[in-house]
Amino acid sequence: MPKIPRSPALDYTRDTSEKRRQFIENETNASLTHSSHFSLEPESLAGNIENFTGVAQVPIGFAGPMLVNGEAAQGEFYVPMATTEGTLVASYSRGMRLTREAGGIKTTVIDDAMQRAPMFAFADAREALAFGKWIEANFDQIKVASEETTSVGKLRDIEQYAVSKLRWLRFNFTCGDAAGQNMVSKATKAGCDWVLDNYPGNVDHFVLAANLDTDKKHSHLNSLHTRGKRVVAEITLPKQLMTDIMHCPPEALFKQRQYSNMGALMAGSVNNGAHFANGITAVFIACGQDVANVAESSAGFTYAEILPNGDYYFSVTIPSLIVATYGGGTGLATQQECLNVLGCAGKGKVNKLAEIIAATVLCGDLSLGSAVVANEWVSSHEKLGRNR
Repeated sequence: MPKIPRSPALDYTRDTSEKRRQFIENETNASLTHSSHFSLEPESLAGNIENFTGVAQVPIGFAGPMLVNGEAAQGEFYVPMATTEGTLVASYSRGMRLTREAGGIKTTVIDDAMQRAPMFAFADAREALAFGKWIEANFDQIKVASEETTSVGKLRDIEQYAVSKLRWLRFNFTCGDAAGQNMVSKATKAGCDWVLDNYPGNVDHFVLAANLDTDKKHSHLNSLHTRGKRVVAEITLPKQLMTDIMHCPPEALFKQRQYSNMGALMAGSVNNGAHFANGITAVFIACGQDVANVAESSAGFTYAEILPNGDYYFSVTIPSLIVATYGGGTGLATQQECLNVLGCAGKGKVNKLAEIIAATVLCGDLSLGSAVVANEWVSSHEKLGRNR
């Protein structure tokens, strides 16, 4: 079977990408006319993609302005959203108008951790227990060995989970402005190498990962603890403002919240909100995040109260928001532009981006929830969406 053209020395060039397009067109009789138009330089893509052939052009719209009163994100932001779903940007903008007129969204990053969870097997449960106690006693040495591989990663702690004669060690790192999966894998391996070289007992088997870190998939463990950033966005909305802008009073939205909580419980959902994934995915694509992390990042919790004066308190908590402002796809051309719009490009900005995304999610959930209650959900899609 013919192989896709490669050039070890000149793989990231316009000429090589053109050869690949011609190859795919010849092999499939399909046209790659539109995917061949791009402004970025192929040389900038090394480390981001293999067999670079062209681009997938996803439309970008800006929602906002959104007012955020965060610890890291403060002020008004125009939020880039890459999507092909009509009504999405308009809906988020509506939520941003409501929250802006209410004084802005308070945002807080309350925890930060990225994991790798190696598994060790032993002859029996008693030996596994002894190993666990040895790990606790030697944490400082493991920390030193792990951190030798990274200039920014810091080993925070090691959780332990045991089943039968098996023991998982869940290494928790902070990773600066990187998402950190690769950083943490390398650091955890170094720590485990030290363990295997120094543990006085016998380890029957070791593997660097055995699904407890749940990379690129949801887990309730990460909802209870944290993977990436654990972020809260919250706001108190005046009753009259909600009625004027969203066409539904707090009582109606709170009643719908109880129905939605029960529906999520019955369905076994990992999220009792409306559509966290929509806002997160759209911002992820625009800002160069690893979109597969939406599988974890879209889990979350909404919480609401009607206050004694009739106002509406509403919050969203995202327990596993995996974001970066440095490394990965964040350095590419259009992604840099979008991060610059938010003031989130480069080092020292990751918590700011996390807070902006959490605030965006809150706006989207308020808007969609209100549209459902006000019976405007279907009509808005008919007017702006794919049903037009």
